[in-house]
Amino acid sequence: MTPPPPAIDCRHLTHRYGDHVAVDDVSFEVRAGETMGLLGPNGAGKTTVVRVLTTLTPVQDGEVLVFGLDSRRDTLDIRQNIGYVPQQLSIESALTGRQNVDLFARLYDVPRRQRRARVDEALDAMSLLDVAGNLAGTYSGGMVRRLELAQALVNRPSLLLLDEPTVGLDPIARDGVWSQVARMQDEFGMTVLLTTHYMEEADALCDRVALMHHGVLQTVGTPADLKATLVTDESPDVTLEDVFRHYAGSDLSDDAARQGLREIRSSRRTPRRAG
Repeated sequence: MTPPPPAIDCRHLTHRYGDHVAVDDVSFEVRAGETMGLLGPNGAGKTTVVRVLTTLTPVQDGEVLVFGLDSRRDTLDIRQNIGYVPQQLSIESALTGRQNVDLFARLYDVPRRQRRARVDEALDAMSLLDVAGNLAGTYSGGMVRRLELAQALVNRPSLLLLDEPTVGLDPIARDGVWSQVARMQDEFGMTVLLTTHYMEEADALCDRVALMHHGVLQTVGTPADLKATLVTDESPDVTLEDVFRHYAGSDLSDDAARQGLREIRSSRRTPRRAG
């Protein structure tokens, strides 16, 4: 019997923005049913990879297969099999929670006869059914992220792509989002690919992680295996953050950090002067 294709099969993917190589000859697989973390500092190329996987950004060089479907030829079929939560908020605050999810059900072409039940199912899965009639603009940050997940889940995707879905959320809201994702994954056997800057989050959630830097895939493995490669007698307690710094820390210099702080302070002073 022929084994099923991987959920994601990314082969020698390269993507450029003008002269800048954002993704440089990246190859990896994500097995069906697993949770895979795509890690790296800002500018590593993670979001570009995610956008290529969603077919929102076309493949320039290389090959990307999603459940065996070619992203160049089978764009519509791939979109029917995926759910996507981007970094930027994607809700309409002037609509109710139910209206937001119903809009995505229509975009995903969920059959009309099934639409209301699917919308209720997605809202219930994210514990939002009791506030579905409220305007989304009245939701808390954690509720908004759960609403976006409901939007992404309304078509019962085989692959869920999450680009920093818990950024800016407090620990309780983050735990709530992930508990709901895990429950849906258990129920429907979804594959999940996520990006995050929370290393403890990736360590707890991911079966494997892939770490990118400067557009290059540096390493792939289970969190435990990657941490084990850095264990020494002098440093027996290695964290995934240590692994992150091992592969990306050479560019995270004190000078760069000071420059970043200066930019932040400047951006905060500007509005005060303008006011």
